[in-house]
This record gives sequence, structure tokens and C-alpha cells, in this order.
Amino acid sequence: MVDLIKLDPNSVVPKYLQIIDAILHNISVGNIKIGDKMPSINKLSKDIYLSRDTVERAYSILKKRKVVVSVHGKGTYIVETEAISKPKILFFVNNLSPYKMKVYNSFLKTIDNSSRVDLHSYHCDETLFLELMQKYESSYDYFVIMPHFRTKNLAHTSTTEKVTKVIDKIAKENLILLDNSDHNIEGKFNEVYQDYKNDIFTALHSGAESISKYNQLTIVYPKTSFYPYPKSILDGFKKYSVQNNLEFKIIEEVTDQTIITPKNVFITLEDDDLVKVVNKIKSSKYELGKDIGVISYNDSPLKQLLGISVITTNFSSMGEQAANMILQKKKQSVKIPINFIKRTSL
Repeated sequence: MVDLIKLDPNSVVPKYLQIIDAILHNISVGNIKIGDKMPSINKLSKDIYLSRDTVERAYSILKKRKVVVSVHGKGTYIVETEAISKPKILFFVNNLSPYKMKVYNSFLKTIDNSSRVDLHSYHCDETLFLELMQKYESSYDYFVIMPHFRTKNLAHTSTTEKVTKVIDKIAKENLILLDNSDHNIEGKFNEVYQDYKNDIFTALHSGAESISKYNQLTIVYPKTSFYPYPKSILDGFKKYSVQNNLEFKIIEEVTDQTIITPKNVFITLEDDDLVKVVNKIKSSKYELGKDIGVISYNDSPLKQLLGISVITTNFSSMGEQAANMILQKKKQSVKIPINFIKRTSL
């Protein structure tokens, strides 16, 4: 079996991962069979000129994946397991919103039965993310992560110092970052992302003709939230307003005190604020889409039915692109285009 474990000294893949990959590959092609005895850690480390710690780490991961089992006093043996033929993927989302689930479902459909995919949400919480990563870091072949976190003040941050250190430990060929590229993760790895600052600018520019009949833009941006929004959305919003000489206003939520004035376009991020704005317009003397405009973030069947104009990205494409990176062993950085869809609310 030692002769089957070929290591590439020039590869960027850590040696312990090369040992794991070699064993799994040889099992899948029939060179190593269920019930075969593994060489001892001491023998393998001596024969392939690696430290005992490196080999022990590889064996430990194989045990966690239930590829091998140790029998006291007898040795370590190959056992039958699904992990032999199917890579394991940890799909890590910051929340379980319908839009994030659309990414996941598209990923699952594209990856099909070639891999085992486990979905976990860390709810934008740094502590939960770190705990789950510590628990699962040795149990998966690929890590698909959406980096969105909240600070102690419930504001948005893409990463934290601790999160960055943990993600940097993942072998780059096994890492895919989704949705957010505003991070400090170094090296070459796969990512499929939105560009929040330029996306809102591009989307509003696409709708400039319809927006031009209004004098002011008001964005409803919650500065604090359990699931906070990237601050770069505000940067793109301000950039568009200034370049087009439009008055602009930023409010944190729609309340009973929010004043509805004509020639104003409301841009809402949360559906609760969308409902409140539309209800306020309906109860006023103004007409939606004529006197006051409304644009919402992220499309849905209900928004289509109600005629709400939207700024939206193709979440299904995001999941499909990520899956294909694994299937085709690509290494790419792909930006998902933003779409502006004009409806009767503008």
C-alpha cells in the first residue's frame, strides 16, 4: 500500500491531504480494498519521509470520515463508506432566507449525486461560525462559504480577524466563497460574488429614464440588524445620487412618522419596509408609480404579482457556477450580473 501513496513535493496541497487523496483514489479504482490493513503511522512516515505528525493527521481525518477504523492491538483497516466515492461538501450560509436557499438548491441540483452536501447556517454570528468550523474542519473535502457577519453593534462586516484566520487555513483548492467579495482572504481560490457598491449603481443607472421623473431617492437601510446588509450598498446609492444631481435620503426604517412626499423614489432592502411604504402610499393621496416610486431588493413571485420594480441578481446562477467549479475543477472568480426590472411601481 505504501507504493500507492505518491506525493508531489512541488504541489501546494498539504502533504496530509495528499495522503488522504491518494488513499481515497486507490480505493475508488480498486487498488485498495475494503478490509485491507493500513501501514502503521510510524512505518508510513518512515517510508515516505514525512513527520509522524503529518501522517497521524491524515489518519485522524480518515477516521473522522469513517474511511478507516482502528482495532486495538491489531491495526487500522479500510472500511466500507460512502465517503470513499463521494466528496463531502460543507455549504455554509449566513442565513436561511429564500434567496440564499435558492443558491443552495441550484448548487444541489447541479452537483447532483456526485457529492454529499451538508447545509449549515451560522446566522451571521462569528462565535457560531468558529465553533462549527472547529467541529467540521477535518470532515469535509470542500467548503462553500458566504462571508457575512454582524458586529457587536449589529452592523455588517464581511469578515473578522478570527474568521479570516480560520478560512485561510482551508486549502485554497477546496475553498469557494459566495455572494461577497469584500474580504481579506488571500491567495487564489474560487469565488462567485455580487459587487454591492457597483451593482446598485449599475442597476439604478439602468433605470435612469424612469427614475428621472422623480427629484429624490430615499433608501431604507437598517444600520443595525440580526442579519445586517453590506455598507457598500450605501456607497453605490450615494454615488448614483450625486452623479445624477438627485437629492437623497437614508432612513433606517419605515415608521408611522415617515413622511410620504411626491416625486420621491423609495428603495427598500427588507420586505417589511416594502409593505409599510406601499401601505403608506395607498393610504395617501398619491399614486404608486406616478407620484411616488418604489424599488425593492431581490425579486420574488409576490413582487412580480404586485408590480414592484426590483434590483436583483441571479441566485440560481450563483449556485450553479459554484457547483461547476467543483465538478470541473476550475479556479475562477466570477461576478454575477445585477438586473434592474422595471414594473408599475416606478
